[in-house]
Amino acid sequence: MGNIASALSLRSEEAELIAELQAGSEDAFAWLIARYHQPIYSLLARMVHDRADAADLTQEVFVKVFRGVGRFHGESSLRTWIYRIALHEASNQRRWWMRHKQQEMPIEQEMTESCSGAPIKLKEMLVDPAESPFDMAMHAENKARIEAGLSQVPEPFRTTLILRDIEGFVYEEVAEIQGVNLGTVKSRLVRGRALLRAIFAESHPARKTATASGLEISLGGEAR
Repeated sequence: MGNIASALSLRSEEAELIAELQAGSEDAFAWLIARYHQPIYSLLARMVHDRADAADLTQEVFVKVFRGVGRFHGESSLRTWIYRIALHEASNQRRWWMRHKQQEMPIEQEMTESCSGAPIKLKEMLVDPAESPFDMAMHAENKARIEAGLSQVPEPFRTTLILRDIEGFVYEEVAEIQGVNLGTVKSRLVRGRALLRAIFAESHPARKTATASGLEISLGGEAR
């Protein structure tokens, strides 16, 4: 009964927050940014492999949250909805890069186009992120090893690994964010972990005997 009561309380609190956001509360939106800015930045930094791009995309995510929250009707949790927007922005950025990677475009020009009409106060709230708990808690060698390994895992397996093993979403949430069924999530996770093990083994031949459980401890413990 305690878990049910807790879940109901959380849903009630989220409903109140959404109502305040939809009413245009600056305090509510400031709280939302303080709560989700760093996790979203960390997610995007792993997906686009460029911290400057990740910072720009993080700002764009919150601009879209600000503009779109009035159309949010609670079909999913607020957290899931925000992460889905972030994945969409990362996917758009990767497609753009594939089309224009031979061209150079100043970040300032892209941001001018992306943020036209955005409130000045909103930009001021989106400051450069500090080091995340993941970055602080992770040993430098293990961090570099895991980040380098993840960068070599192809999509969509990499995103599934990040959402489940690093961001800590449950399987159902990962499925909802990625727009796939539960079986696909589990399949991608198994394949992604196998690919990551193979990458680690190739990079460190002496560690080829490392077990799957050892890898999961590295991801689940070191990388959260």
